[in-house]
Amino acid sequence: MPSILIIDDERPIRSTLRDILEYEKIKVSEAEDGIKGLALIKENDYDAILCDIKMPGIDGIEVLEQIQDIKPDIPVIMISGHGNIETAVESLKKGAYDYISKPPDLNRLLVTVRNALDRKTLVTETRTLKRKVSEKSASPIIGASKAIKEVKEMIEKVGPTDARVLITGPNGTGKELVAQQLHQKSNRKKAPFVEVNCAAIPSELIESELFGHEKGAFTSAIKQRIGKFELASGGTLFLDEIGDMSLSAQAKVLRALQENRITRVGAEKEISVSPRIIAATNKNLKEEIAGGRFREDLYHRLSVILIGVPSLNDRKDDIPLLANHFLTLISQETGSAPSKIEEDAIDALKKVDWTGNIRQLRNTIERLIIMTDQTIKKDDVVKFA
Repeated sequence: MPSILIIDDERPIRSTLRDILEYEKIKVSEAEDGIKGLALIKENDYDAILCDIKMPGIDGIEVLEQIQDIKPDIPVIMISGHGNIETAVESLKKGAYDYISKPPDLNRLLVTVRNALDRKTLVTETRTLKRKVSEKSASPIIGASKAIKEVKEMIEKVGPTDARVLITGPNGTGKELVAQQLHQKSNRKKAPFVEVNCAAIPSELIESELFGHEKGAFTSAIKQRIGKFELASGGTLFLDEIGDMSLSAQAKVLRALQENRITRVGAEKEISVSPRIIAATNKNLKEEIAGGRFREDLYHRLSVILIGVPSLNDRKDDIPLLANHFLTLISQETGSAPSKIEEDAIDALKKVDWTGNIRQLRNTIERLIIMTDQTIKKDDVVKFA
């Protein structure tokens, strides 16, 4: 339900406006002067404000100016007597959304209010979209340690090329973020970024997932399916956890990389594909090769460029930046005021063994926000981390 604040020193006007607006299912608050109105605005979120121009004490123009400083996105509709049109026009120049004359005309009032509420909705949606775009365009890799700077430098250098990249590092370190940034820095950034989690797909389905299949190729193939290699053609194919791929699937991926051609399951015709391949693993592939679980020729095909993502335990100097980043991010997601974290709490976080890496830290910060008040202290970290 939208909410509106009426600021007017005339009780009959306030009552008339309240009756009209409440009939339209709008929640109404009242203030009989500018000082009380400003106090309510600081404490509450309103979708629009109706404000009289001529009031004792602080007049409507001054109230409007202060609203612009406090909450500039709230549309303010000025209420003007017949003799105050020039003042009303001046208020528009100072940021008012519109004005209506006393006594208010019902149709004029409702049209103005509805338009103001629509504008508030659009402003909110636009800000949300801009924030999302900004988050996507900005590097999501947070940190200033030597180890993470080297990763960022590699991304800047390798991203614009079509070189295949193998990203290594423990679970939860952000290997997917590195892959996404490599895609964003490339000439392929407008084409698809397609991800395949090789560990999550049963070995008997991996071929269909990667190369697609024709209708009737097997019992459950009730329609044709386009594979990930084909979907990512011209863009980037991210093979996550490639160390968990079966040897039979590895052989077929190797052939696709060698020939830039694939064949859908159940088809005879070959299809040309041209995805850039970025792979990632938390395993030591050289040990996997020695144990006969990973093809050495595939390893060399994938590892034109190697990027090792450090564990959080190897970059603990980044914990202050990461902790504050997650405090801000989680508050934006939940719509709550950002929590603060004391220095000794940061020091306590640095002493934690972060076996789950960045993912564990984010979950810990979220838990601390939920379980504590506005300020996170050292004892909170000791108790909940």
